[in-house]
Amino acid sequence: MPPTAARQPAPLALICGEDEFAVKQRARELHALWTQELGGMDHETIDGAAGNSREALEALGKLREGLQTLPFFGSGKVIWLKNCTFLGDDRTASSAAVTEALAGLADELKSFSFQSVRLLISAGKVDKRKTFFRTLDKMGYVENLSGWSLDDRDWASQAEAWGRRALKERGKTISDSALAELVARVGPHTRQLDMEVEKVSLYVGERLEIDLRDVAAVCAKNKSARAFALGDALGDRDLPRLLRCLDEELWEVKLDPNKSEIGLLYGLISKVRSMILLKEMVREGWIQGEGDFNRFKTQLSRVPADQMPQDRKFNPLAINPYVLFKALSQVKRYSQAELVRAMDLLLQCNRRLVSSGLEEALVLQQTLVQIVS
Repeated sequence: MPPTAARQPAPLALICGEDEFAVKQRARELHALWTQELGGMDHETIDGAAGNSREALEALGKLREGLQTLPFFGSGKVIWLKNCTFLGDDRTASSAAVTEALAGLADELKSFSFQSVRLLISAGKVDKRKTFFRTLDKMGYVENLSGWSLDDRDWASQAEAWGRRALKERGKTISDSALAELVARVGPHTRQLDMEVEKVSLYVGERLEIDLRDVAAVCAKNKSARAFALGDALGDRDLPRLLRCLDEELWEVKLDPNKSEIGLLYGLISKVRSMILLKEMVREGWIQGEGDFNRFKTQLSRVPADQMPQDRKFNPLAINPYVLFKALSQVKRYSQAELVRAMDLLLQCNRRLVSSGLEEALVLQQTLVQIVS
C-alpha cells in the first residue's frame, strides 16, 4: 500500500491496480492535493467507466476537450479521468478504435504543455504493454496498487501502518496490541479495514485512545479470521470451546461449497506445525516468552531467515506476527512430545477422512479430543 498523498514531481499521474478501494482513495487524496495547490474553479472530472468502445471514445473526446480548454479562473486546472475501464486487455480496451484513440492521445501528451494543467487518471487493471501506458510511465507518475495478499510476508505491517494513519486522520490513537488484533480480524482487505476503523472510532466517541477491549467489542471477524478461532481453541487446550468452534466450522462447510472438512484439518495441521517451530525458536533463544507485542516483533525480525523452511506454507515467519504472538503463550500448554504426537494424530485423521466411510465430523471430534485431553 502507498503512503499518504504527497507532492508528485510530474503533472501527469496514473493511479491504477486491482485494489479498487485503495485506487479510489489514493486518487481522491491526490486530486484534493492538486486542486488545493492550484486553486481556481475550472477543475474537471470525466467519467471513464465505459461499457463499450463508443462510450470509451466519448470519454477520450471529453478528455481532449478538457486539455484544450485553458483555465479561466485561478492559476491552474486539474483534469481527472475517473474510474477508467478501458486501459486493460478486455474487449473494449482491445478494440481497434480505442487502441488507435489511446495511441493518438499518447502522441498529443508528449507535446502538450502542462504548465497550468495537471492530468490525473485512475483505473483498474492496465495493460503495461500498450503505448498509452508506456507513455504515462515515461512522462508522468504511475502508482500501481495491487492490494495486500496473504502471500506477502509484510502485509500485516503494511495494514497496521495504513490503519494507524486512518485512525490518526480521525483524531484517534490505538495501542499496538489493539491494532494488531484489528488487522488479524480483518485480514488483507482494505475496504473492510476502513469500515472497521470507522466503526471503532464511532464506538469510542470522544475518547481519543482505542484499546483491545474496544476492538473485541465491535470489530467483526472475516472468514479467515474466524478460521483462526478453531486453531486458537486448540492452542489454548480448551476442549469445550474447541468442540463448539468445530461445530460452527462444520456448519460453514455445509453452507459454503468452497470449504471442506479436509480444509479444516489442514488449518489445524498448520497451527500445530507453527507451534512446533515456535517452540523450537524459544528453545534456540531467538524468541523470549514475553508478553509485550512490540518486543516480540523485534525479536521475530532477528530470527535467522535461513534457518526457517523456504516454503511459505511451512515458514512461521510468513504468518501474521500477532497470530504468532498469541500462539507464544499457547506453546507452553504442550510439551514438544505432545505437539509431535498431535501431528501424528492429524496425519491419521487425514487418512481416515480420505479412505474410511466414517462421518467426517466424528473423525475430527475424536482426533481433537485425543490431542487436547
